Amino acid sequence: MRISAGILVFIITISCFSCSEEKKEKEIKIHDFKSVDLEVIYEDSVSIRTLEILNDGSVAFAGSDGKYGLYDPKTNQWSTKIIKGDTVNPSFRATAHTATDFFMLSIGNPALLYKTENNGMQLVYAEESEAVFYDAMTFWNNEEGIAMGDPTADCLSILITRDGGKTWQKTPCDQLPKVKEGEAAFAASNTNITTVGEKTWIMTGGKCSRVHYSPDKGATWEVYDTPILQGTATQGGYSIAFYDENNGFAIGGDYTQPEANTSNKMRTTDGGKNWQIVSENADPGYKSCVQYVPNSGGNELITMGFTGINYSSDQGEHWQQLSTEGFFTFRFLNDSTAYAAGNGRIAKLTFSDSLIE
Repeated sequence: MRISAGILVFIITISCFSCSEEKKEKEIKIHDFKSVDLEVIYEDSVSIRTLEILNDGSVAFAGSDGKYGLYDPKTNQWSTKIIKGDTVNPSFRATAHTATDFFMLSIGNPALLYKTENNGMQLVYAEESEAVFYDAMTFWNNEEGIAMGDPTADCLSILITRDGGKTWQKTPCDQLPKVKEGEAAFAASNTNITTVGEKTWIMTGGKCSRVHYSPDKGATWEVYDTPILQGTATQGGYSIAFYDENNGFAIGGDYTQPEANTSNKMRTTDGGKNWQIVSENADPGYKSCVQYVPNSGGNELITMGFTGINYSSDQGEHWQQLSTEGFFTFRFLNDSTAYAAGNGRIAKLTFSDSLIE
């Protein structure tokens, strides 16, 4: 695929790597969110299912039709650009970053993984296959990162870098758990992979929805069954989050039946080995992204999808809807502010303990 000249240069100055790595918390706060204020900061004819909040508070995204960009909240300015292909522009649904670089990975054939360089965006990995489809990526630290995708053989597609993203290697299937029939993943929000320290969890979905787990930054793997809704290609877990090494939460359902709320939310307290369905037959139904509220002691969660925004203060047992505005994905800036992306827009969200009149 030919890359156009004059690609936008991202100059990302980040003091330390922390946006995709859990921050150390000074104190646990008790929130009681009752409302959320939405400020749309970007609108365009682009579908955005992944974004990154950098240490300086800027926001980087990559979306459909090859479009990507960087927002500076200090100046309220956007810089955007398009990577063009010979026939079809790549569509991006996975992003990640280190202290010095931003990465974006396309879906479909060929899979294209780009890394920022001083002279623009550089293609650092490409893979051609009729079955190739990468879903999510993240970094454990400044040098080591992982991307995951649907199977092209009898295992998940796992890419690993150990040199800051300069080169990526695909893990052979003989080093990974075998997938079951119809087991894949959803490129819905770049959140079906999550890490805490050296530990990694990947949520699959489809006819079989399981958690693939590595305790050692992708060196070895095991897999755990889950009770979440599964059995058809559109069902399963869409998003997974861990507050610490033990406490995690996953959500999903069936995007073709978004109001259905049976067996679509589950929690673990033992690092993902065992999962329990929570909030059974209660809203919310299908959601594409879930995140723990920072500094909440693992008690509070926000989840989003195209049907709106919901909040739980008791580890997912009960939920209240804060907004009917739809988004695909979001990331917290702090414990009351987040950025969310969806179909044609990015918004700054401010969560409040007070009702908005």
